[in-house]
Amino acid sequence: MPDAVFTARRALRATLPLLALALMAGCRDEGPSAAQIEAEAARERAVAEAAARYERAIVDARERRLQNLQKPDGWLSLVGLHWLEEGNSFVGSGPTRGVRLAVGPDELGLISVDGGSVRFRPSDPAGVSFDGVPAGRGSRELVTDADGANPTVVGFNQGDASFIVIERGGRFALRVRDALAPTRSGFTGLDYFAIDPAFRFEARFEPHPPGQTIGIVNVLGIDEARPNPGAVVFTKDGVAHRLEAVDEGDGRLFLIFADRTSGHETYPAARFLYAERPGSTGLTVVDFNLAYNPPCAFTAFSTCPLPPLSNRLDLRITAGEKKPRRPESD
Repeated sequence: MPDAVFTARRALRATLPLLALALMAGCRDEGPSAAQIEAEAARERAVAEAAARYERAIVDARERRLQNLQKPDGWLSLVGLHWLEEGNSFVGSGPTRGVRLAVGPDELGLISVDGGSVRFRPSDPAGVSFDGVPAGRGSRELVTDADGANPTVVGFNQGDASFIVIERGGRFALRVRDALAPTRSGFTGLDYFAIDPAFRFEARFEPHPPGQTIGIVNVLGIDEARPNPGAVVFTKDGVAHRLEAVDEGDGRLFLIFADRTSGHETYPAARFLYAERPGSTGLTVVDFNLAYNPPCAFTAFSTCPLPPLSNRLDLRITAGEKKPRRPESD
């Protein structure tokens, strides 16, 4: 017998037991082990628990949003926005007052604008308070909301009503609130899209040079330069989208945006959203499930900022707050 044939037969006899074992193993389907089954079950439980925690966090945030909106001094309580002229003006609900309020006594007091200073002298100090403290005689300089300051709250009408001084575009105005406002008492709630984790994005923060600003126009047509620390970039269906951020001084990134749902399912002018400043990774989270309507969606007496052209997204963000409900009388 030739050596080559003999060698081949010997090799075949040596491999037959191995082939048999392989065939037996292939025919014997034992399935996953108990440890594997438990590991998979644990993984599924962890995924379900994480999803439940995420949904609970969104629901909790929406509940806080509703509570803040409905506070006696929340956005639903606005009843007036009165622009002030240089000099003295009497304030009150009387028909001859220079600044005529929708609520309160016929004559509440005298307000004076002198350059960058605003003072108020109550006609009846007994019915007025400054930041919750009963007013004394004479006038008092009022702190405005300029530069992020906490403005002086002038309370009246047994504490149900109040006003503060705001500054927009170099002009002062009285923002008046009434806890008994029909917009507050007749409010019926908020509507949302279903919570969708697909609209929670890990976004890249692209910082701008220190001191950079962006022009933001408000609903009154006033254009103001706002601090613009950078932009966030997220990807949806393989397409990158960019939102310029505004710094409001609270350490977060304020995003003013519109999208393809604006004017349809959502409020036409804009929606708002916050994102945390990124850490060393340069990444943050943009979660549109937390998007909410601006105050001007509920009242004509606000000065809401509008999104810059760069923040008008060419996609449908079917997440977050929908447009406000119509009053029941409609």
